[in-house]
Amino acid sequence: MSQDGAQGRYTGRSLAGGRYQLRELLGEGGMASVHLAYDSVLDRQVAIKTLHTELGREQAFRERFRREAQAVAKLTHTNIVSVFDTGEDDLGGLTTPYIVMEYVEGRPLGSVLDEDVARQGAMPADKALKITADVLAALEISHEMGLVHRDIKPGNVMMTKRGVVKVMDFGIARAMQSGVTSMTQTGMVVGTPQYLSPEQALGRGVDARSDLYSVGIMLFQLVTGRLPFDADSPLAIAYAHVQEEPVAPSSVNRSLPPAVDALVARALKKNPNERFPTAESMRDECLRVAASFQAAPPSIVPGTQPQSGAGVGSAVFPPVDQSAAAPPPGPVHTPYQPAPGPYGTPQPAMPAPAYGYPQQAGYQTPPAAYSHQGGPSTPTYNLTPSSGPGGGGGRGGNRPVVIGSIVVSLLAVVGLIVALTLNSGGDDDKAGGTGGSSTNPSTSSSATVAEGHRGPDTSKTIDKTECSEPQESYNDPDKVQMPDFAFKNWDSVLECLKAAGWHYEKDYLDENTYGQDTVMKQYPTAGTDFDPKNPPTMQFTLSTGNPA
Repeated sequence: MSQDGAQGRYTGRSLAGGRYQLRELLGEGGMASVHLAYDSVLDRQVAIKTLHTELGREQAFRERFRREAQAVAKLTHTNIVSVFDTGEDDLGGLTTPYIVMEYVEGRPLGSVLDEDVARQGAMPADKALKITADVLAALEISHEMGLVHRDIKPGNVMMTKRGVVKVMDFGIARAMQSGVTSMTQTGMVVGTPQYLSPEQALGRGVDARSDLYSVGIMLFQLVTGRLPFDADSPLAIAYAHVQEEPVAPSSVNRSLPPAVDALVARALKKNPNERFPTAESMRDECLRVAASFQAAPPSIVPGTQPQSGAGVGSAVFPPVDQSAAAPPPGPVHTPYQPAPGPYGTPQPAMPAPAYGYPQQAGYQTPPAAYSHQGGPSTPTYNLTPSSGPGGGGGRGGNRPVVIGSIVVSLLAVVGLIVALTLNSGGDDDKAGGTGGSSTNPSTSSSATVAEGHRGPDTSKTIDKTECSEPQESYNDPDKVQMPDFAFKNWDSVLECLKAAGWHYEKDYLDENTYGQDTVMKQYPTAGTDFDPKNPPTMQFTLSTGNPA
């Protein structure tokens, strides 16, 4: 066996009783190596990724890794690298998990970008948008199956010799983040700092919209030749994701139309609720924008620099003469509710930093402890929050925020009292429903039609079997995953709930983008594990179809 680093780790060894013969080393990082290998049973070339960290010693992680690989193996799409097999073998005296994948003859997207940057300063916008659309097509399939990639970046996107986009490494970040190993802790984040979503940087739970943020970072990089946030340390980069606004791509590349600026700006919203709701909707916008302008070569503004996150020093260590008494305790109004904690317990609200993105309990800045996980080009990191109590961020300027939040709370209470007075009786949805209750204020009632009202979109439906036969949990064979009801028409959701006998509660909000009776929010969120024998009461927020 050769173990001379650059010449290949484990080159010349075989796996699975001699079936897979490891040949040329294709790439190596701190966490994994990828070899070209020969499958002697099916007489074909494959790529094999072997994990060579201490994780391989832990049975719980190996089991989680196997189950993730099984889930990813179900993904079949032109733009997804297929997974053929998984297992574990003894390599170098360690039990080593491995994944057998489709061998893609091509090169990483990062290499393609480097070539374009060397020739033109950036990738042409039409080419970048089409590549991004193909990445989103792959994510659309994975998200439909409840799989969030968690580490979208050019290094995980391959381009074949014929220009076909292939996304790889689904499920690896989730397996690393499973929480069943000695390397994982509460709030641990596995990912690449330059592409982390704000919620990942804060150690919050993530959903499909986290991947869309990473895609937005990647698109910015493709059309400008640089990252929107970069710095000397992972901490400063994570801080920038949470606190700083990216510049418009056209301020770096003058040939970009306003539509590209708008697309990137929406993808990079700090609040996930303000991003594209699905990979499909973002893909449609990429294709629309690509078709809406005349392609032009990049025109890079010399001397432009990405956001650095340099403010992290003063944020973590404020000057002594500016320090003041800590803000009064109690929740502060944030644009959306904190992520639920373990077992569905809401976490306490924390003061919102710049741009309104709420921090998780215990955080005033992004996590400060990092352990390198490595990678061939851009490193992947574990971001682990310090164990001390949340610090006193936002000193000296929180009184107006607190006063404002009190006023908002009082107005909300008054509005609720008026609504309950005007709307007694509620709405039973249809005879024979699942016995839920609803809060349907008259000012936001689906029965009230205002100017600009949008009617129901009955094309967005969910199949009954999503409730009657929910997907099994990856963590616990006795539990199942909560279906994704977001942006589905309520009539189909109701039929699904009836099929499973689940109880629900619902309320309304004014919005006319998606149409009347579209599910805008759900709790528990999609993918949440629960006991099918004792399901929780579902909570839904529906659109009235009226303008906000």
